Amino acid sequence: MLRYRESLGLLPVVRVRPARRGRAHPDVPAAGHAAVERRPAHRRVPAVDHAARHRQFSAADLEAVAFALAIEQRYDVSPAALAFGLRVLTDPAARAQVAELGRKIGRIRPLPAMAMDFEKERALRLLGNPPAGRGTAPS
Repeated sequence: MLRYRESLGLLPVVRVRPARRGRAHPDVPAAGHAAVERRPAHRRVPAVDHAARHRQFSAADLEAVAFALAIEQRYDVSPAALAFGLRVLTDPAARAQVAELGRKIGRIRPLPAMAMDFEKERALRLLGNPPAGRGTAPS
């Protein structure tokens, strides 16, 4: 389940450590050394995949996972839905498209109406008449 969450981007990013000096693989000669017997291309051993190692989770990582689980349970959403919510918050193009959908289905007021409401409230404030339902009761 943690690998699934990691593939969705719901886990903190792992920092990659720089490669160590020396030989990366026994079949690859180190710089400055004479080449030893090389295997044919079809029999070469693949390079070591650092991403395949087991990930070590810190207390902060586990806290982030627990927080994500709590959000999923509280709002009854899947990990994929939560990952998309994060994408909408971080990707301006996705945010704009979701906002446009909200306007088209009536869940978000169109931009001109919002601007008109702002201007109307501003004019009423300047005139000294707070908008209906706001402000203090007359004394």
